[in-house]
Amino acid sequence: MSIETFVVDYRDAAQATALVDLLDAYASDPAGGGTPLDADVRKSLPAALAARPQAFSVLAYDGGQPVGLVNCIEGFSTFACKPLVNVHDVVVLPSHRGQRVAQKMFAQVEQEARRRGACKLTLEVLSGNAPALRAYEREGFMGYQLDPAFGSAVFLQKKL
Repeated sequence: MSIETFVVDYRDAAQATALVDLLDAYASDPAGGGTPLDADVRKSLPAALAARPQAFSVLAYDGGQPVGLVNCIEGFSTFACKPLVNVHDVVVLPSHRGQRVAQKMFAQVEQEARRRGACKLTLEVLSGNAPALRAYEREGFMGYQLDPAFGSAVFLQKKL
């Protein structure tokens, strides 16, 4: 296995197709919600990401085959007065899980985050996704808390 990773050029048709296909595979998986991407999302996503300078993605290829994807969105830490990078999606095809593909993609993500001057990486993960949790912990991610008396951070959402 010879895994290569690189930052996606959203305007490159082959890379855009790989991004959408990998994200659709993740969305279709129970860990991603079990529902394929809407046709409009498939069609519009690469251009929508390209229009956002705070977005970047990393693809992993094994030979000529796309096998992994990480989508990232830059945010801002007011406490550090620096950018931060939220790892929004992590996809590794079932055929390549357990082969450290995520590790290679995270190295590329960290390199890009440092290039952007980011102070940290953040991500959210479902508590029942033990393999992903182990992979993230190996990469140095840990629960977030400021004062133990206030407990750990909890990720919440409100759909609009």
